[in-house]
Amino acid sequence: MKTFEAGHYQVIVVGAGHAGSEAALASARMGVETLLLTLNLEMVAFMPCNPSIGGPAKGVVVREIDALGGQMGQNIDQTYIQMRMLNTSKGPAVQALRAQADKQAYASLMRQTLEDTEHLTLKQGLVERLIVEEGVIKGVITSTGAMYYSDAVVLTAGTSSRGRILIGDLAYSSGPNNTIPSIKLSEHLLELGIELVRFKTGTPMRVHRDSVNFEETEIQPGDEQANHFSYLTEDSAYKGPGEPCWLTHTNSQTHALIRDNLDRAPMFSGMVEGVGARYCPSIEDKIVRFADKPRHQIFIEPEGLHTKEMYIQGLSTSMPEDVQLGMLKTVKGLEQARLMRPGYAIEYDVVMPYQLGLSLELKDFPGLFTAGQMNGTSGYEEAAGQGLIAGINAALKVQGKEPFILRRDEAYIGVMIDDLVTKGTAEPYRLLTSRAEYRLLLRHDNADLRLTSKGYKIGLVDEHRYRQYLKKHAQVQEEIERLEQVRIKPSTPGLAELFERVNSTPLKDGILASELLKRPEIHYQDLVQLIPKEGPILDRQTAEQVSIQIKYAGYIAKAQRNVDKMKSLEEKQIPEDIDWDQIPNLANEARDRLKRISPTSLGQASRVSGVNPADIAILSVYLSQPYRNIARIKDKP
Repeated sequence: MKTFEAGHYQVIVVGAGHAGSEAALASARMGVETLLLTLNLEMVAFMPCNPSIGGPAKGVVVREIDALGGQMGQNIDQTYIQMRMLNTSKGPAVQALRAQADKQAYASLMRQTLEDTEHLTLKQGLVERLIVEEGVIKGVITSTGAMYYSDAVVLTAGTSSRGRILIGDLAYSSGPNNTIPSIKLSEHLLELGIELVRFKTGTPMRVHRDSVNFEETEIQPGDEQANHFSYLTEDSAYKGPGEPCWLTHTNSQTHALIRDNLDRAPMFSGMVEGVGARYCPSIEDKIVRFADKPRHQIFIEPEGLHTKEMYIQGLSTSMPEDVQLGMLKTVKGLEQARLMRPGYAIEYDVVMPYQLGLSLELKDFPGLFTAGQMNGTSGYEEAAGQGLIAGINAALKVQGKEPFILRRDEAYIGVMIDDLVTKGTAEPYRLLTSRAEYRLLLRHDNADLRLTSKGYKIGLVDEHRYRQYLKKHAQVQEEIERLEQVRIKPSTPGLAELFERVNSTPLKDGILASELLKRPEIHYQDLVQLIPKEGPILDRQTAEQVSIQIKYAGYIAKAQRNVDKMKSLEEKQIPEDIDWDQIPNLANEARDRLKRISPTSLGQASRVSGVNPADIAILSVYLSQPYRNIARIKDKP
């Protein structure tokens, strides 16, 4: 094949899924000339699986992306068909927003945004090789021979990487949704010595809306109250409850049919090579793993406002198509359902994430970044969060600036990347609230207060938005200070009526308004009625922030103390050129793991699997004192 020089860009992003779109937008918005290459222009930001954004932990990531200046939150706010806040009966640390998307509208708007962005060029092209000179990445080569040169490359090939679709005993090479797979690029990465493994994920069947008997299902409406992912979206833009989803369940008939045909399931017949997702299993995997459960939830969800296609969440499967049809007939409400697309499993290549630094740049290939499912995650939100960070760091690299790293106490995105790079993943990684030890600090409601100033310093948050953030931050602090100073007396007009209405214990003596607000049954708006605030009334989100910070002040302070304890470890840097073999008394397992991961700080080293506290103590002394002191630690009883 004859090659030709097709152009020079500062950053090239390969793949225009959720990771690639955020990476390219971040790079371009930072003033860096960026090329975004995609297999198919019709597949930009496509949702091959569930047409939704958000959920526990994932919804917080979307807000973090938005606070840093990313696009996903704004995009879903304009194209959702249902918005719903989850876990409202629980505390703010686990509350999360979820939106059902119009998948075609979402993809179309993201493509329009990419096309309209200055410094960004969107092109269709199949990248097959990287241009590598003396171990440094210099660009990419497409299937047509086009050579695009650059100073940094971000790979976000996702499940297209040597993708292989499986339905029963049928297996064929394909990307998601029967698109072109990226085969030669994976082969080239292997040639370069980059370690790849195979993962598997899947998707359920889709059915025609008119064939569903909704009377046999339970309706799941959206919220009446306005909610948004983006801090830029006004409450007036809220479209109300929108389109409902519906709930039904599998039953003993469904389970029996699946058990009788397990020998035809790729997962159990030996056809599947890749490792599947533990937290998003196929229905056949559920039946085997949870044999004692009499039923499993099935959600019937619309894919958009202008299609009759319905997504059957909970029936992810790679069983043969005839078995899939049989499954539908056993489920209440789906007995007459007409199949529009069968479910399938897809296997694909993953870059083992221990090869990455916290900036998502490969340690052995300067200028090469990877993001999204290519790094072993599952989910649009996880992909977009990584894409944003990879795009930021690719741009910073060509600008000659230090990389942008989010710590575990700063963002769920920081938790996810640290987990991948430091701990690795043996299966498709899903972000969960339980993975974040500081989740009380990493809430849905405060992502803007945590990250907007960082986005501003990078250059992704504009002046107007930054001033809005400063105004909100000041209003929150001023109102908290006011409530910590104003004293409410038992005789305060309206107090007795309030206590009677909310069934709260009457006061015997005066109390600070902030202390009264700590009562679970008392809300901020109740206090405003008792002690009116001078000046402008706080908007809903600012008032919510005041209430949360006061009600959970003790828990937040405790979590912050835990962060402070770890800061000394996180701030103690490990030199890049450290020779792990020269550190005596380290356990052999610890030495091997540390050499493989190459942690950048003592804190990161402490999270490496196989490294115990004694090893960290030895490493700490080695980094700060002469070698002779290490032996003393080892000799202590």
